[in-house]
Amino acid sequence: MTVLISDSEVAAALDAPTTVDAMRQALLAAYDGRLVAPPRAGAPLDGGRLMLTAGHLVGQWYGYRSYDTFGHPETEQVVVLHDGRTGAVRAVAVGAELGSRRTGALGGVAVDVLARPDAATLGVIGSGAQAWTQVWAAAAVRRLREVTVHSRSAARREAFAARVRAELGIPARAVHTARAAAHDRDVVVLATTSPEPVLTAADLSPGTHVNAVGFKQRDRSEFDTDLLDAAAVLASDSLAQAMSYTPPMLAAQPPYASRLRHLGAVLAGATSGRTDADQISVFCSVGLAGTEVFLLDRLVGILAPAR
Repeated sequence: MTVLISDSEVAAALDAPTTVDAMRQALLAAYDGRLVAPPRAGAPLDGGRLMLTAGHLVGQWYGYRSYDTFGHPETEQVVVLHDGRTGAVRAVAVGAELGSRRTGALGGVAVDVLARPDAATLGVIGSGAQAWTQVWAAAAVRRLREVTVHSRSAARREAFAARVRAELGIPARAVHTARAAAHDRDVVVLATTSPEPVLTAADLSPGTHVNAVGFKQRDRSEFDTDLLDAAAVLASDSLAQAMSYTPPMLAAQPPYASRLRHLGAVLAGATSGRTDADQISVFCSVGLAGTEVFLLDRLVGILAPAR
């Protein structure tokens, strides 16, 4: 029987430690070839595109996520999990919560692997769903003592800070500029829709780790290229996806491409991550394909005893 899963069930069952652990396992599986995860594909339609990301955990399952770029405020994503032995549809998740938590948890793994072990302060630029799950996941891998947040809307950044205090129990405050949000922070999250830089390397202190979630392409990037110049460690969750962007993704182009590392390789110990407390590290989040399906498979296992 196919299980239909709603956003409310995702939110109730997937806490941050569980979700981060699932993404840690997905990254390792992708690195060693057990998770087949090609770059996303898109079908141009009148007024938008229908996008598809697919993955196959060899010998176990395959599936996909679909979403669109029509810009409807109520657009929902669909994640479908197939049994790899029979082809039967095991589960379908409808909504945005699964994908949002998955992206946040990939960022959580990046913080755990690349940020300093003693990282305790976080600045976030952006106040939407992606910004929230980045902080939610980071709090699962580091003992945060303060969060600062900036976004264009004063009301939204104040509400975000209040949510951090209420739901995560972490002192948090809204600030008036992006530079103030990043100032003297151990970890900085960029989760905006800005096509122009809101952060430069000069805004960071030595030893900062940055999770970049928004635009990161040529002529359309939320950070200045001097951030990539300053980074001693530069990683992404999918090199294949990073190299397939149009316009090209900055970190996958010369002179940075030769330094771009697979986060799974760092996680597996096959390549080095941070080697010095003062190094700047940058994680370019691109959305490893198949990870929503990986997370849906984990969720089905969690929900099974209750169904």
